[in-house]
Amino acid sequence: MDDRITIIEGPPPVFELSQDGWALGLNEGPQLSVPALTRLRTFNGPALVERCYRAWHSQMPIHLHYRNDLGLEQTAPILAARNVETEEGHVLLLWVYLDQEKVEYEFYTDEDDSDENDTEL
Repeated sequence: MDDRITIIEGPPPVFELSQDGWALGLNEGPQLSVPALTRLRTFNGPALVERCYRAWHSQMPIHLHYRNDLGLEQTAPILAARNVETEEGHVLLLWVYLDQEKVEYEFYTDEDDSDENDTEL
């Protein structure tokens, strides 16, 4: 099936909020979606990027299919793809749209969290 990229094995993808201006500018439609980036190790990244290009060239959508943390199947429309070759192999960078109502954000800081339990009421 050329209308999807499926994660067959491994953990669920980790999505990072995309702050790229071009990705934010592509968000059109009645429902607000969250542009996110995920990095996937793959055997043949150039072939997967080519699959995305062929779908877009034909003006057809292409989706990332994966299982979430609960093991449920989910999909996300792919809006951009790039292959990066590393010493360990190919890494596929996928920019996807996530449904705003289903996204949970996690924020990390470099600050010392030692005062985490000290709260003022």
